[in-house]
Amino acid sequence: MTLQVTILPVTSLRQNCSIIWCDETGRGAIVDPGGDAEQIIEAVAATKMKPELVLITHGHFDHAGSASVIAEKFDIPIEGPHLEDKFMIDGMAEQAVMFDAPWCLPFSPTRWLEGGDKVKFGNVELDVLHCPGHTPGHVVFYDKGTKLAFVGDVIFKGSVGRTDFIKGDHQALVSSIRDRLFPLGDDVTFVPGHGPNSTFGEERKSNPFVGDDVIG
Repeated sequence: MTLQVTILPVTSLRQNCSIIWCDETGRGAIVDPGGDAEQIIEAVAATKMKPELVLITHGHFDHAGSASVIAEKFDIPIEGPHLEDKFMIDGMAEQAVMFDAPWCLPFSPTRWLEGGDKVKFGNVELDVLHCPGHTPGHVVFYDKGTKLAFVGDVIFKGSVGRTDFIKGDHQALVSSIRDRLFPLGDDVTFVPGHGPNSTFGEERKSNPFVGDDVIG
């Protein structure tokens, strides 16, 4: 079994919505449908996969704003983020006004996630890692088989997530990256919330915020 992935940048912030599926069963999930719901629906149709889940890494509008629309369209549950981001999910309408994002609608996840949980679709089972810092309830989804992680806004190629938002915590972010993500292995590729993919090994070598030369 191999996890298949299509990455669709959405909204003016070019947030990476990932459409992922099991190549054996054709069943899959939609990770962080932050906006441009019609484009996401069209992209799902193009893959011919059958959605089973909406997965949310954290509660910011550009990652979760269209979760309710996508879940209703395909009649599927929403899983994630961690309960610590409930205040953001509950305030989705306020985020819509603040960021001029009228497509953002409030929702209630079918299941809040915690570190150590699993999410499943088809023959795929993803590990859930709780990685606070950018937001207190941020989670990461990791596929051991393909060594692929969907990290939301925790880490980027050459950068890390902002921590100047409400309840952001830079030290917690660094700990999440160094203690929970990097130990997964240098050969793990990650899909960030924005921008190009990278590997944890490359970021350990060159990331100016959390690289080995910086942290020691």
